[in-house]
Parts: sequence; structure tokens; C-alpha cells
Amino acid sequence: MKTAAIALALSLSAGPGLAAGIFPYTNPDAIAAGAEVYADNCASCHGADLEGEPDWRIRDEDGLLPAPPHDATGHTWHHPDTQLFMLTKYGVAEMVGGGYESNMMGFGDVLTDDEILQVLAFIKSTWPDEVIEMHNQINSQQ
Repeated sequence: MKTAAIALALSLSAGPGLAAGIFPYTNPDAIAAGAEVYADNCASCHGADLEGEPDWRIRDEDGLLPAPPHDATGHTWHHPDTQLFMLTKYGVAEMVGGGYESNMMGFGDVLTDDEILQVLAFIKSTWPDEVIEMHNQINSQQ
């Protein structure tokens, strides 16, 4: 199953002209659907306004990092679309491996691949143009 999703993500991001990546962040319908998915599945940890949890760079008493912001102040935009898709689908611990622990579960059993793409499109659509351009540049290097 993981191999199929990796193949899907890679096939969606492959080829010329896809520097913008695989997220439909300019599609109003996808953005609206993604906003609903975000509100229902992500906002409880990452914040209603994508602000993340306080002190998100400092490990808590359990040694885990709080949920980071998904707005332009966070590091979400530092990662290419395919990586963000896989982290969302499988969770941070599974993707990092090596016994890494995280509160970020995988949503592959909760959301469809399209819903994951839509929620990530919603997040990206909120970033300032200059951050979107930098993120598109990161995608073009994949």
C-alpha cells in the first residue's frame, strides 16, 4: 500500500511543467473542500488559523514536538509536495523511521488521497505569493 502511494505521489509530481507541484492550490473547489477537511481533521492540533501549538520547536514533557504551524511562519512550505503528502498519509514516525516518535498520526485510513491533496492545497493557498513561489521552486528541484 505504501509503495502504491509513493508511486502515485511521484507520478503526480513527475514531468515538465509541474514546478507548482501536485496540490491543486489554485482550484477554488479543491481549496473549499480542503478547508472543510482541515477544520474536521487538522485544526484541533495545528490550529483553526494554521498557527500551530505554542512553543512548537520545543519538545514537551514526553519528548515530542508540538504541532507546527502550517502558515508561512512554519516550515511546511520548506518541504516538497510529495513529502508533505507522504507525511500526511503515513504519519511522521513511519516516514522518519528509526524509532522516531511523533503525535502526528497518518491519515491514510481516515482520508482519501484526494482529500489529503485538497487539505494540503488549502494550506498552500493561504501562504503569501512569495512563499508559494519559494515552495514551487522546491517542487521544481524534485
